[in-house]
Amino acid sequence: MTPHIEAKKEDIANIVIMPGDPKRAQFIAEKYLDNYKCINTVRNMLGFTGYYKGKRVTVMAHGMGIPSVGIYSYELYKFYDVDTIIRIGTAGSYTNELNVSDLVLVSECFSDSNYAYAQTGEKSKILTPSKEINEKIGGIAKKMRINILEAKIYSSDVFYTKDVVFEKMRDEFGCKCVEMESFGLFQNAKFLNKKAACILTISDSFVSKKELTSEERQNSLTKMIELSLETALEL
Repeated sequence: MTPHIEAKKEDIANIVIMPGDPKRAQFIAEKYLDNYKCINTVRNMLGFTGYYKGKRVTVMAHGMGIPSVGIYSYELYKFYDVDTIIRIGTAGSYTNELNVSDLVLVSECFSDSNYAYAQTGEKSKILTPSKEINEKIGGIAKKMRINILEAKIYSSDVFYTKDVVFEKMRDEFGCKCVEMESFGLFQNAKFLNKKAACILTISDSFVSKKELTSEERQNSLTKMIELSLETALEL
């Protein structure tokens, strides 16, 4: 056990699907997993382990922001011998290419966060997911006839910013959408020699101003959820 996860080592599978919202983790377990059990309730950061089409999988929330995902993903990798984490989250679109409900497969992540430098002295502001996992996700998306755009994203430390920030990140850095966690996950995977990927659903647009409701965010992200679980079957 760790200060943040009460599960025993054997309670957690080597593949973990990680949404940010604990309620979303519970929704996935209840809807998709057989013979699941709750393996974590510390700080209400719910986690469940069960079987998806016979494959043992853990679904656990990571909370909001790079520091939060940094804690949970590090502990899963380091102390529970997790090999692969697939983050499934929501993002805000910076471009007309991405509309509400569209899916994004993160190809690289830019951030001005200090997380990587504080952890290991890593000076790069761009981190990448595992090529192997991204190729799996892309191939399975084709089989499932799910449209998904591979894109560079911005991983921000700040939720409330001036509107001009999105134009800078889009026009100067080539980021097509924004979220708040992938940079921390990718850094931990790099540091600990593990695998990580991130699938995002566009929940709102800085361009069109459209957005999903909180209930839709929790319950209506089925394409992204099913894509991550189908990927787990091949890992």
